[in-house]
Amino acid sequence: MSNTASTGTANTSLIARYRTVRGDSETLCAPLATEDYVLQSIPEVSPPKWHLAHTSWFFETFLLQPYVEGYRPFDAAYAYLFNSYYDSVGAQFPRTQRGLLSRPTVVEVMRYRSYVDSAIERLLMQPPVAAGDELARRLVMGLHHEQQHQELLLTDIKYNFGRHPQHPSYRRDLPCSTSTAAVVALQWHAFAGGIYEIGARSDGSTFAFDNEYPRHAVLLQPFRLASRLVTNRDYLAFVEAGGYQQPEFWMSDGWATCRQQQWRHPLYWRAPESSSDEWQQFTLSGIRPLRLEEPVSHVSYYEADAYARWAGLRLPTEQEWEVAAHHTLSSDRPLRGNLRASGWLQPQPAQPTDQLQQLIGDVWEWTASPYSAYPGYQRAAGAFGEYNGKFMSNQLVLRGGSCFTPPDHIRIGYRNFFYPHDRWQMSGIRLAADQMS
Repeated sequence: MSNTASTGTANTSLIARYRTVRGDSETLCAPLATEDYVLQSIPEVSPPKWHLAHTSWFFETFLLQPYVEGYRPFDAAYAYLFNSYYDSVGAQFPRTQRGLLSRPTVVEVMRYRSYVDSAIERLLMQPPVAAGDELARRLVMGLHHEQQHQELLLTDIKYNFGRHPQHPSYRRDLPCSTSTAAVVALQWHAFAGGIYEIGARSDGSTFAFDNEYPRHAVLLQPFRLASRLVTNRDYLAFVEAGGYQQPEFWMSDGWATCRQQQWRHPLYWRAPESSSDEWQQFTLSGIRPLRLEEPVSHVSYYEADAYARWAGLRLPTEQEWEVAAHHTLSSDRPLRGNLRASGWLQPQPAQPTDQLQQLIGDVWEWTASPYSAYPGYQRAAGAFGEYNGKFMSNQLVLRGGSCFTPPDHIRIGYRNFFYPHDRWQMSGIRLAADQMS
């Protein structure tokens, strides 16, 4: 095959992939009413309309403007309105006020997406020779960036709806199992101590963000990992034992946050109003009875750590988690688990098995590891150096993906990160322990 034919095939594949990812974002928003697109109930979440516009701004800023001669932006004002945090690119509209942006309208944002999509496809069909492999690299990064925002779309929509006094449903057609799940006993899987390698390989065989590099050696002591995630039943025992009123289990900052925010249980739980009532939980399909065998979700790092201490155990480090995952899972893509494509959009109960399970999907698993650079990390020059590197402070690492994560986006080495008080994300708990002698 000639180089020209090979390039054409590659570009056709990239266009197909681009169309799929961009279409997925709009499909996720299809159940929304126009009024839903502009909601921002807390500073941490963004309006759905903003997500749709920002991801288009990313492609316009980092692909179209550098590689299309004479490119005319759809609207010059969008460079300010929809820049998230790239200081080297320019000023940004304040994150906390995104919900005030009634204009551009939803219709105009959809026109913006169409304008950018058409320009991207023309660029991919006739890429400038000088762009080399960098154009494809930026496109793939932009697609993974949009998939991150797809997950944020779901978490943000859920939070916005969860704050509404009537707790509206995002999708009433989501499956809801009425069968009683079996109680799966928690077992332990032991891993030997020693020197292991973690991190992304630099052979370019699969995409990875810069914070997953470089591959490096770590020394681990013998450890054990729980066979499944902590369930609602497990966590309810902590709640009913007064775990939220006992400071001895909490980090100092966590205890202060717990008291200030008046936490009494995980986000989206609804306590019984009388002895004849049951615990309930808000989901994307509305209020449901709390299914006790589902993994507990929407807990902060502080809550996860307090629960682990109450249980006499601890959270795993991200190094332990990755070693266990590589030992358990096939490295072939795609990884299997309760991810977005499963259609549940809700964590599901573990299955009776002797295997280490629920490593991929269901909930992002808090680790005890601070989000920091791997040894030898090189922050990229320019705006792309702002993507991950400048956030390596005061946050914790989560691993494994969730039921909101696209299957072709997750990988074993993926490092998610959030502040320890955050709990609007689909985050949960897996326990760990030191190996008994």
